[in-house]
Amino acid sequence: MTASPATPLDGGAVPGAAVADIVIPAGLRPADGRFGCGPAKVRPEAVAELARRAVDYMGTSHRRAGVRSVAADLRRGVAELLRAPDGYEIVLGNGGATAFWDAASFGLIERRSHHLSLGEFSSKFTAVTRAAPHLDDPSVHESEPGARPPIAAVAGVDACCYPHNETSTGVMILPERPGGADGTSASEVVTLVDATSAAGGLEFDPAAVDAYYFAPQKALSSDGGLWIAMVSPAAAERIERISASGRWTPAFLDLKAALDLSRKDQTYNTPALATLLLTATQVGWMNDNGGLGWAAARSRRSSEILYGWAETSEIAAPFVTDLAYRSPLVGTIDFDPRLDADVLAGVLRANGIIDTDGYRKLGRNQLRIGMFPAVEPSDVEALTACIDYVAERLAP
Repeated sequence: MTASPATPLDGGAVPGAAVADIVIPAGLRPADGRFGCGPAKVRPEAVAELARRAVDYMGTSHRRAGVRSVAADLRRGVAELLRAPDGYEIVLGNGGATAFWDAASFGLIERRSHHLSLGEFSSKFTAVTRAAPHLDDPSVHESEPGARPPIAAVAGVDACCYPHNETSTGVMILPERPGGADGTSASEVVTLVDATSAAGGLEFDPAAVDAYYFAPQKALSSDGGLWIAMVSPAAAERIERISASGRWTPAFLDLKAALDLSRKDQTYNTPALATLLLTATQVGWMNDNGGLGWAAARSRRSSEILYGWAETSEIAAPFVTDLAYRSPLVGTIDFDPRLDADVLAGVLRANGIIDTDGYRKLGRNQLRIGMFPAVEPSDVEALTACIDYVAERLAP
């Protein structure tokens, strides 16, 4: 099956009235219809906890014990969830993973970085370092969407940057260190892994990374406006050394300030208090139920359901063909070109099944399904039944 631009199954426009007439039976629908890839499903229990804390936590100073205790719980919980090795620290900062790219260009990359570019978000970090006037042009190994370049040693770089899970395409990379090249030792290359759609949902070797950074609005089922990073002693030393060198850095992007303040369970300026509490609640839920292994197993089960359905479907197929690179958290599914995936997503949305649209810049006739740990595998199974139900009714 190809993924050429979609045309309606009957060769003409699908009538709006016909689309509006498609009502999925209530018994077929998922219990929770949220399948977005960010912001992703937030568990109602976490929102209830936020409401419970409305009078003693929300609207209070982030420099005082109430908020700092939540930040401390979050830092401890993330360290436990990610199985942080001895000496690794959890650092908090404002602004999300996009802000962390800018911060890393000032505080973690000394002169030149190497990037794996395999989709929209990994290419954006590449663009940041390419535009930075104080850095040399980066080394970039690019692949087509749906594939991934290898992690390989590159001469003359001091940082290797890639995503654990490329959110735009559903490609997964197992973190590993690239080693050194041409006399550069592995210890001189820090490994920066974007884990925004991976943290809390994919198992990995934490010793293979130096900065494992993410925003919490995807696998950690919270809201945006915060970045979290698990940093190794080598990364912390790099941050300290660059800061001591006198390199000018905007205060908001100062990783040395973020490191120092995180050790006090604070952030540089006021964080989104709701995001802090929602994230801490979600992390606690994961740890209480068995930690990263348990959370990752939930997503693997959901992905087995989705990909198993697509592989036997007459109208769909997984976009990522290599099983080793296929994400269990973000499922990208191509559709027969006679079936317009945008129309399909629109019908699903009208029936309360939301945010299944394909990534717009990828430009494929596909749906993109978030299968983060908060999503019930039974809801993914119900989703596949709903897709078949709608597809049958869109057919001539």
